[in-house]
Amino acid sequence: MNQTAIPQHDDLPTQYDPASVEVELYQRWLAAGYFHADEQRVLRGEAKPFSIVLPPPNVTGNLHVGHALDHTMMDILARWHRMSGDEVLWLPGMDHAGIATQNVVERQLAADGKSRHDFGRELFVEKVWDWKRESGGAILGQMKRLGDSVDWSRERFTLDDGLSAAVQTIFKKLYDEGLIYRAERITNWCPGCLTALSDIEVEHSDDAGELVSIRYDGSDEQGDFSVVVATTRVETMLGDTAVAVHPDDERYRDLVGRTLTLPLVGRQIPVIADEHVDPAFGTGAVKVTPAHDPNDFEIGRRHSLPMPNILTEDAHLTGTGTRFDGLDRFEARSAVKEALRAEGRIVAEKIPYVHAVGHCSRSDDVVEPRLSLQWFVAVETLAKAAGDAVRDGRTTIHPQELAARYFDWVDNMHDWTISRQLWWGHRIPVWYGPAGEIRCVGPDEQPPGEGWVQDPDVLDTWFSSALWPFSTMGWPEDTDTLKAFYPTSVLVTGYDILFFWVARMMMFGLYAMEGTQPFDVVALHGLVRDQFGKKMSKSRGNVVDPLAWIDTYGADAVRFTLARGANPGTDQAIAEEWVGGSRNFCSKLFNATRFALLNGARLPEGELDAAALTTADRWVLDRLDTVITETTALLGDFQFGKAAEGLYHFAWDEVCDWYLELAKVQMTDPSRVETTREVLGTVLDRLLTLLHPFVPFVTETLWTSLTGGESLVIAPWPAPSGRTADPVAATWMSDLDRLVTQIRRFRADQGLAPGRKVPAVIDGAPGIAATAAALSRFEPAGDGFGATATLTVALSSGTATVELDTSSAIDKGAEKARLGKELAVAQKDLADTDRKLGNEQFLSKAPDKVVDGIRARNAAASADIARLTARLAELDAS
Repeated sequence: MNQTAIPQHDDLPTQYDPASVEVELYQRWLAAGYFHADEQRVLRGEAKPFSIVLPPPNVTGNLHVGHALDHTMMDILARWHRMSGDEVLWLPGMDHAGIATQNVVERQLAADGKSRHDFGRELFVEKVWDWKRESGGAILGQMKRLGDSVDWSRERFTLDDGLSAAVQTIFKKLYDEGLIYRAERITNWCPGCLTALSDIEVEHSDDAGELVSIRYDGSDEQGDFSVVVATTRVETMLGDTAVAVHPDDERYRDLVGRTLTLPLVGRQIPVIADEHVDPAFGTGAVKVTPAHDPNDFEIGRRHSLPMPNILTEDAHLTGTGTRFDGLDRFEARSAVKEALRAEGRIVAEKIPYVHAVGHCSRSDDVVEPRLSLQWFVAVETLAKAAGDAVRDGRTTIHPQELAARYFDWVDNMHDWTISRQLWWGHRIPVWYGPAGEIRCVGPDEQPPGEGWVQDPDVLDTWFSSALWPFSTMGWPEDTDTLKAFYPTSVLVTGYDILFFWVARMMMFGLYAMEGTQPFDVVALHGLVRDQFGKKMSKSRGNVVDPLAWIDTYGADAVRFTLARGANPGTDQAIAEEWVGGSRNFCSKLFNATRFALLNGARLPEGELDAAALTTADRWVLDRLDTVITETTALLGDFQFGKAAEGLYHFAWDEVCDWYLELAKVQMTDPSRVETTREVLGTVLDRLLTLLHPFVPFVTETLWTSLTGGESLVIAPWPAPSGRTADPVAATWMSDLDRLVTQIRRFRADQGLAPGRKVPAVIDGAPGIAATAAALSRFEPAGDGFGATATLTVALSSGTATVELDTSSAIDKGAEKARLGKELAVAQKDLADTDRKLGNEQFLSKAPDKVVDGIRARNAAASADIARLTARLAELDAS
């Protein structure tokens, strides 16, 4: 590694400006090679491996707040393990994002009045590669803004040569073993993108539609009869091939086997009995359209029903033999309904009828279930292996309670549609011969010769990303990287893609690597929501841009805010004001370290002199040991939020608010100056080290100035000192905290300015009286001292009495005016919170966190009113 320039103590400005530090500092880390992983150290037994593969963002994407959370958690782990002496591989890369990327380029062509078909497949794909080289991958630069400590020398792309070979290898292996097959099945079809979609590419929303009940009539030798069915997609009735009822439904038992006449078409369709039908839902009879509904398809297969496909790829009606052929599906919906109405067949209509409707995540088109010829992975044995690996402990899902959701998915998985009707992506390596032959070609095999045609479809993007943990390390070759770093240590990802991506990686990893799991732990986090707990969406206007926040507050502030809210498996809220609070925390660290440096803080040459330590020194060092132990344990349990919260309170409440103030008092005694400087240096050194994985930029800036060390990136993670805990120091500090806090509150109630010194006497506080007096801005009581106010405080050893002479320190009239203003504010806050807490509609809709906050404000306002009223009465009586 290269030696980097070390800032000197006098380099620190008066204020911390993240923008002037972060970019330059990240480049310094890169130049030094700190993030480079060396598999040879692992193979030689010199270091334990720790590996993460970055969930590959789409090449079209920008850093959103979900990415920022993902990356913050992964970077915390990577930096912590690197500092703990492990050899860390955090491997980055991007996904080619088939549909999204092809759509971007197609929109550009459309702006010039052209389509991909004007260029042909080969030239169009080259244009996509051109776009990728020129405009794709913006997110990689954004990852650097956030501070990701990835090994950029190993960056991969799901369409690069090595990964393409891996895709072709596993496809052929699965095909040869009969685990990949081609068949007609119902798939999610996007009429805008003109391709089948995976489930994760479909977003469901509650849309206002219609539920129309239609009467189908029949007539035979037994007489006339009718059945009423209901549908939200009226136009699909033209593709009905049966009406189904439950076999035990007495209402329809005599109708089973008889035929109905399909309205508008005239085709005869049977009444069939199938246990899938819920007799308690609606009329208990359902229309069966096998080519356009997944449940109907299964019914159709069981009963060998015809399966006419009545929709073209762009969702126009076809093949119905009616005047509706050629109409767009939504035009046909209205036209078919009106035709049915004209025949008197509309029995009932429910408008609006709100129901879940699938939309393409890329184009927002309403997705159609549609029968089409596709390639599938037979998942039964693969999914069982994926479930077994978690059940037998090879992979742990954290938090454990989410394992049940994983099992529910893998134990009930349907075969996976892997073909996409696109041009951008991994083309399916299957060729068709002139006599109907089919040949699957591996990466080391030549395609068949003249007269053979390759399958036009490409593979689902998730197929290649399912290989990500091992293909990025060189599989199918037996590389040193695989030997050193596979299985990966942990996968950090959102619970929302536990099935879609995690389960697929488990299936393919276990299959390709002969039973070895792709990761030891799956650490799941929740969604990032707005400050009111609402899901972020463009329609709500509550989507936040983490890059804008980085520009305003710095990367550390964004990272720390996300880390404080990151509890395993649960959603978290975020607000800009909270990011501002994290920036204030970084400024607090900066100011505290700058103060310490200006007052000579430094690390001791060896061990601290235990005999020279004050009680305050022993207390803060004990607390430091506890925080080191707790933070290490919490990170090991992926409790990022609790670890960040503990460090926040130790840094702000104990180091800055207490020990720095105590240090100022101690340094007025020449005999204590040197030890105090060394304790200050020791505490800040360890604190900045503990905080580095969370806020790497500000801690690096401060630590190098404090210690003169090369970089926190490669500094050792702190360990507890081994000193025996000092309960006497803990009690001393607890008493001091209670006494000084009560005195400060009492001073404020008395109207004393914070910096105004007043004569006072403290009795009943042995060992802390002098320190408490210095921290409370007291001066010795001289001759003629007369107490005008008295305070008692319960301590561990008894009751302390504090007497103050405030006679010359308070302007009675001004103080009453000040208290009156405070009282008015408290009364208004009480009225406001009373009104909200009395609003049942508000209480039923507001998140619990918001309601709890209002209740706390209400209680605080009541307490303030009582306190201020009592103080005004005292002033009136004096």
